[in-house]
Amino acid sequence: MKRAMGYCLVIITSLFLLTSCNLVVFNPKGQVATDERDLIILATGLMLLVVVPVIVMMFVFAYRYRATNKKARYSPRWASSHKIEAVVWGVPLLIIIVLGWVTWETTHALDPYRPLESDTPPINVQVVATDWKWLFIYPDLGIASVNELALPVHTPVSFTVTSDAAMTSFFIPALGGQIYAMAGMQTKLHLIANETGEFRGIAANYNGPGFSDMHFTTLSLSAADFQSWVTKVKGAATPLDHSTYAQLAKPTLKHPVTYYSAVQERLFLDIVDKYEGMNKANKPRRSPLSDAAQRTDQHPSLLAEER
Repeated sequence: MKRAMGYCLVIITSLFLLTSCNLVVFNPKGQVATDERDLIILATGLMLLVVVPVIVMMFVFAYRYRATNKKARYSPRWASSHKIEAVVWGVPLLIIIVLGWVTWETTHALDPYRPLESDTPPINVQVVATDWKWLFIYPDLGIASVNELALPVHTPVSFTVTSDAAMTSFFIPALGGQIYAMAGMQTKLHLIANETGEFRGIAANYNGPGFSDMHFTTLSLSAADFQSWVTKVKGAATPLDHSTYAQLAKPTLKHPVTYYSAVQERLFLDIVDKYEGMNKANKPRRSPLSDAAQRTDQHPSLLAEER
């Protein structure tokens, strides 16, 4: 009994301490993160319909059929019970059916490639993961920043993500969604912030010694504050071209926030294309028009970004 009470005190103390923790996944600041939280709670609750009764019955059976209980009924010739079989097989089957339906619906509804429905036009952000920092290019605004991402609140954001180094994962827990960044490839992610604030973004996949410091600040700003941020970035002294990017792409640790007032055209696409084939230098140079035509045929969503 004393040991059981000790276990209960440890559990209660742990729960009390956890109440002061900021569990970001369960404190969402965006619509996608809210839907993902609700999905986690629903799936966990459905599975607990089996787990909780099993745990309770384990203690009940252990107490009821203990060696010192002489009143417990002993039935050595008991064979089977249709009622028990129906519960043991029926309840898990129903849970699996419900979970399957929920999985089907949410897999399509929360597809990271699926644009978010909103009356506000989305903004485009191109994300490049390097060792060990994040570069954010705003193709429509002609600016870029390092380790700081600014977004207008209540505005859908269309991310196009790639890597110029090892594979990693782009993740803003408060806004939801997670997508891999891979060299020579482009992945898509759509998010929206429902509240203003400052949120943490991370690299969610180990990619080398600078992994622990490869994080960035996400600023969810009002429309006026976002325009002020854009003006501040445009006032930076340094533009981002191929030579500047070559220096930026070199491995660094704890890289400070950096702004670029202008971005060389096609820089993001050139970063992706540099990994095309093993002998690209020996290939005949195609015209920019044919390059754009082929890319937009394969990725129609890139047409607006190139313009």
